[in-house]
Amino acid sequence: MSNNTLNFIGWVLFIISAVGFIISSIGSFWAMFGSLFFFVACFVFLIPFFRKEKNKD
Repeated sequence: MSNNTLNFIGWVLFIISAVGFIISSIGSFWAMFGSLFFFVACFVFLIPFFRKEKNKD
């Protein structure tokens, strides 16, 4: 398995855990804020996996 595949699987697992944190923090403003922030940050780190690389010629 390539490093990119392992990194992608790791970030998917982080997203799943973020969803769990969001569900568990219902009713608590600051916990929900932190959970949503973590969830968005996980997607930001996934951007390089979906961005097309330009040739470096």
